[in-house]
Parts: sequence; structure tokens; C-alpha cells
Amino acid sequence: MKTWVIYDSVHGNTEKIAQAIGAAIGADVPVVRVGDADLSELASVDLLIAGAPTYGGRPREPMQNWLKQIPAGALEGKHVAAFDTRIGAFWVRIFGFAAGKIARSLEQKGGKLAMPGEGFIVTGGEGPLKEGELERAANWAKQVLEAAQ
Repeated sequence: MKTWVIYDSVHGNTEKIAQAIGAAIGADVPVVRVGDADLSELASVDLLIAGAPTYGGRPREPMQNWLKQIPAGALEGKHVAAFDTRIGAFWVRIFGFAAGKIARSLEQKGGKLAMPGEGFIVTGGEGPLKEGELERAANWAKQVLEAAQ
């Protein structure tokens, strides 16, 4: 199953999660920063996993723009999953998280959600990741892959 992990990252935390997800799925899985992700590659992908840090309850603009550029129906027959990084503060829940918004965008483009979006905790505005989050990301990735098969 050809898998592609696309991510946006500011302080490197989301990139670390994306790398852990890619490595857990397989050594040949491309893990690509959203600005370098060529939309024409989507045609050959079976599973697309996209993630971004949560800013103001949604993904940052680079991920939002990339998602908008995906042609309607381009993800038909493809499995998709979404993740984000977020701070664990209770009040942040008021605005929501990036993973759900990414997942909805991917579904609107025709993707079949393999699993609900997942959030990984950053201990402060710039990190680091909460202890154990890289391992949790790897486990989540394996569950996504299993659900997509």
C-alpha cells in the first residue's frame, strides 16, 4: 500500500511526529513538508496521512492552502487520516483542533477516513513533545495502516 505522509511544522514537533508515523509504516514511506508536496503524486497514493500544528483551532495556512488545491474527487478510493500537535490546556478545546479540520477536508475531496484524527501533545507553545508521544504516534500509524487494508 503506497503511503504518503504530508506535514506542516513550525518548531519541529509536528515534523518529529510525521517522521515517527512514516517510520512505523515503512522505510520507503515519503514524509514530505507540505510546501514540497506535489499534488500530482496523489494519483499513485493509496493512503494519505496529513498533519499540522493547531493554531487558533485549525491547521496553519500552508496546510489549509494545500488542502484547498486538491481537486474535487482526487482522493476517491483512497484512505486518509489526519493528525495534529497541540498544547494540552483545557481552554484550547474551545476552538477545536487541526486534525478534525484536516480530516474533513480530506473526506470532502473523496477520501475515506481510516481512523478519526489524532492529536499529539506539546508541553509548551514551542515544545518539546510530551514524553511518549513519538511512541504513541508510531502505534497510531500502525492502527491507521491496519484499518486502511
